[in-house]
Amino acid sequence: VWIVREVVPREDYTLLLTFADGSQRVYDAQPLLQKPIFTDLRSLPFFLKAQVSGDTVIWNDDVDIAPEHLYECSVPVL
Repeated sequence: VWIVREVVPREDYTLLLTFADGSQRVYDAQPLLQKPIFTDLRSLPFFLKAQVSGDTVIWNDDVDIAPEHLYECSVPVL
């Protein structure tokens, strides 16, 4: 259920995620921007480069988010 199939990064620092079960959820990445490991995400052009790799969302070899976190900390699209 935690396998990310598609990501659409948005200019409000949210990610529209589609999971393997077909569910769509919105993840708000703004809280991550305060954490030192995610400082690169503060750059909107960098944030908008989010892509799916394997079963999760990545930006480069150093920046990714665990798929279970994305699922558990996102809200369903109504």
